[in-house]
Amino acid sequence: MLKTLSRLLIYFCLSWATAHAADLPSAVIAALAEARIPLQDVGIVVWDEDQPQPRISINPSRPFNPASTMKLVTSYAALSLLGPAYTWHTLAATDGSLHDGILDGNLYLKGNGDPGLTMERFWMLLHQLRLSGLRQINGDLIIDQSYFQPIAAGDFDDQPHRAYNALPAATMVNYNSNAVYLEPKNNRLRLKAEPLPAGTRVINRIALDNFPCSSWRERIHIEWNADTRELILSGVYPRACGDKTLSITLGDASELAGDYFTALWRSEGGILKGKIRNGVTPAQAVPALDFPSEPLAVAVYYQDKFSNNVMARNLFLSLSAIIPANPQNAAERVRSWLAQKNLDFPELVLDNGAGLSRLERISPSSMARLLRSAASSPIYAEFATALPIVATDGTMKKRDLNEAVAGHAHIKTGTLDGVKTMAGYVTRPNGQNTVVVFFIDNSNASAGTAAQDALLDWVYRGGDR
Repeated sequence: MLKTLSRLLIYFCLSWATAHAADLPSAVIAALAEARIPLQDVGIVVWDEDQPQPRISINPSRPFNPASTMKLVTSYAALSLLGPAYTWHTLAATDGSLHDGILDGNLYLKGNGDPGLTMERFWMLLHQLRLSGLRQINGDLIIDQSYFQPIAAGDFDDQPHRAYNALPAATMVNYNSNAVYLEPKNNRLRLKAEPLPAGTRVINRIALDNFPCSSWRERIHIEWNADTRELILSGVYPRACGDKTLSITLGDASELAGDYFTALWRSEGGILKGKIRNGVTPAQAVPALDFPSEPLAVAVYYQDKFSNNVMARNLFLSLSAIIPANPQNAAERVRSWLAQKNLDFPELVLDNGAGLSRLERISPSSMARLLRSAASSPIYAEFATALPIVATDGTMKKRDLNEAVAGHAHIKTGTLDGVKTMAGYVTRPNGQNTVVVFFIDNSNASAGTAAQDALLDWVYRGGDR
């Protein structure tokens, strides 16, 4: 035991010398050593709101992959450029003639990027359409995605059908995700899924086991064959988990929107005679309904509290100054906005604005400066409210920290393979806010939670070394 500890301390001290680091609290040093994470792979900034310089600054200028903390850049930019009250609009329009509730023509659905058009809100849209008098559509339902430039599916990992990999779309329903309900009954697992494309066959190859209910999602593999309409789920599922819901994405936002429309329109007593297809709304189409989204501040709240990647990607594309919107132009607009605020981040790499990327980069110093800028901006209340509260809600709800700091820090976290990050604000007992940024880029990053938590606790208690 002593020999192992000695090796860890030697390893850590060598790394410390390489990193040229400032003082860190002993609990953080010990936790990093235990996790075998050298300081050269860590970026930390601790900066009190009333001080001109950071209290702790380790590798501040090194570009790190920020994972989901990149959503902070997207959120601050969107709240500033578009405004907290900004809304997206989904347009329903018709061609042909409408008489006695019967449309002899097509119905068009054209979105401009609403990231929060959930199944419930989509039902409200269709309900209002029915209340307007439309009952039967003799033509086609045409989904218009032209507001966004098409986004190709990336090769991020080997789980393309996990909900976090859902692609953005101008007309997107329910985060472009489907629900699979898992119910262990009588020594077998029952599956129910909705909505699914017509003719889909669900093949259940999931076996039950008696392991504890932890990381159960990672133990289920999803395959989707669009040609044969086969959804295959395999792997193992612990009985101890009970009933759960697994969110998946089959990739095609238009097809999913059509599936939701079919089910909900029928439930409203509506009839669709034609087929569902993609297309562009003609200029001469007659507007039937303009359905606004909830305010942008609400979208940012759900996006950041629960780290919703596809919402962030839609929001990022909404920053594009040209139509059809594309990520390159959105990135240019964010850079221009940062320059106007005297936030020069030369190392910044923006890809999709969600952090679900191997390319995106930002330094701990730049992230800390962004957080300090947001704290003195008119939209700080909306920005900070959207951040998960430590040990209280969102992605930080189950974070097991010291009771003292619980509820006193608004922190956004991020996780990728080999990456573990956090950034946000700690409110100390005297009411003072301190910006905290802690990036880890190392193969052992997943073991870095204890070090990050130790830093939050130390800052909250006043930061006495």
